[in-house]
Amino acid sequence: MISIRKTTALLLAISCAYLSGGAQTKQPVDYVDPFIGTSNSRWMLFPGATMPNGMVKLSPDNQRGVWQGGYEYAVGSIHGFSFLHGWTMAGLLTMPANGDLSTSPGAADEPFKGAGAGYHSRFRHEDEKASPGYYSVFLMDPQVKVELTATERTGVQRYTFAKDSSNRIMIQLNIPAEYGYDLKDAVITKVSNSEIQGYAKTASANFNDYTLYFVMQFSKPFHDFEGYGNQSVIKSNKEIKGSGELGAYVTYPTSKTEQVILRTGISFVNMDQARLNLKTELKGFDWNFDALVKHNRTIWNNTLKSIAVTGGSETDKKKFYTNFYRCFTAKMIMSDANGKYTDACENVQQLPTGRTAMIGGDAYWNTFWNLNLLWTLTSPDMVQQLVDTQLEMYKKTGWLSKGPAGVEYSGIMEGSHEMALITSAYLKGIVTKDAEIAYRAMKKTMEVEPGPTCGGNPGNPQITDYAKLGFVPVEKGATSKALDYAYDDWCVAQMAKLLHKDDDYNFFLKRSASWKNVFNPASRYVTPRKADGSFIPDFDLFSVSHFVEGNSWQYSLYVPHDVPGLINYIHKDEFLKRLTIGFQKSEVHKFAAHALDRTMGQSAEYYINQGNEVNMQAAFLFNYAGKPSLTQYYTRKILNTFYDASPYVGWNGDEDEGQMGAWFVLSSMGLFEMNGGTSPDLRIDITSPLFSDIKINLNPSYFKGKTFEIKAYHNSAKNIYIRTAKLNGKTLKDNHISFKDIVNGGKLELYMSVTAN
Repeated sequence: MISIRKTTALLLAISCAYLSGGAQTKQPVDYVDPFIGTSNSRWMLFPGATMPNGMVKLSPDNQRGVWQGGYEYAVGSIHGFSFLHGWTMAGLLTMPANGDLSTSPGAADEPFKGAGAGYHSRFRHEDEKASPGYYSVFLMDPQVKVELTATERTGVQRYTFAKDSSNRIMIQLNIPAEYGYDLKDAVITKVSNSEIQGYAKTASANFNDYTLYFVMQFSKPFHDFEGYGNQSVIKSNKEIKGSGELGAYVTYPTSKTEQVILRTGISFVNMDQARLNLKTELKGFDWNFDALVKHNRTIWNNTLKSIAVTGGSETDKKKFYTNFYRCFTAKMIMSDANGKYTDACENVQQLPTGRTAMIGGDAYWNTFWNLNLLWTLTSPDMVQQLVDTQLEMYKKTGWLSKGPAGVEYSGIMEGSHEMALITSAYLKGIVTKDAEIAYRAMKKTMEVEPGPTCGGNPGNPQITDYAKLGFVPVEKGATSKALDYAYDDWCVAQMAKLLHKDDDYNFFLKRSASWKNVFNPASRYVTPRKADGSFIPDFDLFSVSHFVEGNSWQYSLYVPHDVPGLINYIHKDEFLKRLTIGFQKSEVHKFAAHALDRTMGQSAEYYINQGNEVNMQAAFLFNYAGKPSLTQYYTRKILNTFYDASPYVGWNGDEDEGQMGAWFVLSSMGLFEMNGGTSPDLRIDITSPLFSDIKINLNPSYFKGKTFEIKAYHNSAKNIYIRTAKLNGKTLKDNHISFKDIVNGGKLELYMSVTAN
């Protein structure tokens, strides 16, 4: 007979084993919460469905055309589900509706029912779900459940209609977006009672002209097809044309609950290509919505499981994998399944054999600190695609592109930091072909004054002034340009060294020291400088005048390629004093000071701004100034206070391409790349990791499938300091390792302590 005590122990053991097994089955994809930060994020960060770098980003929208437009978690309505959420790119929205016909989406502060109320609908967050590759919501007003999923170039929706004779699906080509766009010419055509197709020629942000083609198929025949434009119904049951505003709707009168699936292929080339994408990517899925959701989930999980973390709280893991996920949602594939794409001059091109995708998006501005490192560690095939995109643009249209949204020359942000990614990719051995072509393209960027190209703005404006004077005078452009151009010079120098171009190496290396030319010797702060060489007197360190999304105090820390030189120039004690005071004063703001704010017309006294890229290296500067314990202290503070797991915060700043997300991911692993992987030693700085055990599962095609492990012994919320560090059993004398150490496989052991070493 078994005793009660033994029975209880047995049951507890079984229970613990069950719970342990359950915990082990939780996958990285299960920790991702796409709603995090959606109350204060950009158009490109959304809760809807996409694949890594997908062309289709199918997601709910509920705001007017405003900054940080798209989906706002705090708004209790939705006006539709649009297919594009790329920087400066939007278009094609669908929305189920019924009742009185309205051809306008309406806004959150407008009525939801009755004539002219708009086809937007209320919803409750308890009726809303999102995970990588899947989104669903129940719309209260039409009583319709909406579900979304996607492939790279197709969007698939499942609408569950209640019984209603007035059910319809709205299709709108002009929609509210973060960057407004003009609908120049558009057509929607009824192909059959189960298919429509169309195109929309648009112009956005003064540089991005693109035509979106789509083929939309329905799992059940619709009853009627009608069109509308500029607030008027267009009498045609076959085809509608127009500009400015254009839309259509199809009707689905139901006598019982019914499901209708919409599958839509898109292209920026032509209608045949949209149909090709639809046929190619949905082959084998037919109308099986659930199978596609499962497939999408698998793709995302394979990406995310390249890093496995143990320890830390469940919230830490949620923040980790959500930020990791965000590093692959903002970029956008611009080429079709067969490699065709439309170039910056609006000519159709064909990618050469072996090249798989053109990838566009916002600028590479300061992504060299974290995003590039994360990509090179976890997705080297994507890095290859990004570099291939740049070289393809150079070959076909003459320049690299700092922000190739729509495969265009956006001219956005300062410097040409796509060159940092290119340099790093070659130095790390990820990209090996066409190095001479890459170098010629980079050298051109640093030598040739750019002019308008294909309707856009390539290159580095005022590069001739910079070359002549060693800085950009305030009469010509932002003072901060010189700092970005000096870093660009460094990148070109390192490529020259790799290719044994000694004269070029020496020239560009010497010119990369031009950062000193904008430091006022009297104050040793960056100060705007006039063409005659004089500095603006009594310049306010916290003014953003003559600086791009930052101020003089912040930019006086910004020399990523020569931090030792910067410290020596300012003097170590003074440098440490400045940096320490800046962090102490910023801690109360959770390091989220925004440099563009003003108080009564005066400059706000803002120091550390984790909410924008210029300042995101600051905590790691202590590593170079002999105070690594302060790097460890402040990186932990930022991880725990600046980053949040709520829809209302997430990141208190301008997350646009994933750099903020990558900062969390890598810093919580204890890693940071100060010069962007652009020096032969490929230095990676070390800080206090958030997790006790981290495994990087390296790509077998590039790094032979090795594993690199980071073990943080006795790690906790109090034990945040690294007492001793060992790499593959050997004690480290410095607070950094190399990228090569990681990709060769091995183990970094950190022995944590409650007191600073």
